[in-house]
Amino acid sequence: MSAADRIRHENAARTAHQSVLCSEVVSALNPRAGEVFVDGTFGAGGYSMALLDAAECQVIGIDRDPTVQVHASKVAAAYPGRFRLVEGRFGEMVELLAGIGVTGVDGVALDIGVSSMQLDQAERGFSFMQDGPLDMRMGGAGETAADIVNGRSEAELADIIYLYGEERRARAVARAIVAARAEKPIARTRELAEIVARVVRSTPGVHPATRTFQALRIVVNDELGELKRGLAAAEKLLKPEGRLAVVSFHSLEDRVVKRFLDRRSGKQSGTSRHLPTAAGTERAPSFMLLHKGAVAPSEAEIAANPRARSAKLRAARRTAAPAWPDDDLREAA
Repeated sequence: MSAADRIRHENAARTAHQSVLCSEVVSALNPRAGEVFVDGTFGAGGYSMALLDAAECQVIGIDRDPTVQVHASKVAAAYPGRFRLVEGRFGEMVELLAGIGVTGVDGVALDIGVSSMQLDQAERGFSFMQDGPLDMRMGGAGETAADIVNGRSEAELADIIYLYGEERRARAVARAIVAARAEKPIARTRELAEIVARVVRSTPGVHPATRTFQALRIVVNDELGELKRGLAAAEKLLKPEGRLAVVSFHSLEDRVVKRFLDRRSGKQSGTSRHLPTAAGTERAPSFMLLHKGAVAPSEAEIAANPRARSAKLRAARRTAAPAWPDDDLREAA
């Protein structure tokens, strides 16, 4: 086995549990020799390596998490001259790629939400199954989950947990958090999980704290705002016939992706293929959908990787029409 093959094997073993719907993503992106792709959520490089293996293409990885550099270095070594990592948010991919002289690409892959790698690192504070500091930041800056839990009012916490976690017991959870922090600040993931578990009933296969942790993570990292910015950035960056593939893991994310692509493909109910603006002009569809609906993982993939069970893939091909204005993002929520 060559050195490059050993690196590929090591990375594949490390990232197999992360690369949800990987073959379906590669099929949707359909890489060809000489094309350039963006892996907007690099993580440990699962999609990047799959694309690089599929064709003699180039991949630019983007990630805001500085800890992924070790994986990026190994991918770059395994595929000399065909991969590079740019640190930053995928919502800023137009500016990030302009900084390295790239103004158009043939495909963009996005895997939305927290990565398995981040969940497995207790010190990152994403998991209620392991004890760690209540952090949840994908990057190293900004407000932590502990800041929100200990600093927001009961009403604000209830709104966050209900809107972003879709937790029916949001008010009870917020009340329990405020009561607990009156005794001492909540600083650890296990502390918060135990507080939530006192007021949320367990259901088979779902931890009582799942929805509360999801809500906090989304707010800490502005995940829905970043997703909207990333979709609009991909629209601007993709060349005509370029492909977009987005994997999401819960209904809030999938709703944003579905509405964005439905509107920009002219599929949204009550609209024509040329959507009128307030000024009476027309917006030509900027995307054509590649699938009738969302693509779900196979039973075999779910059995091998239970974290894949809620995943959905939506994919589309870019038309030659101009990108829509960013003010439409407010309507894509």
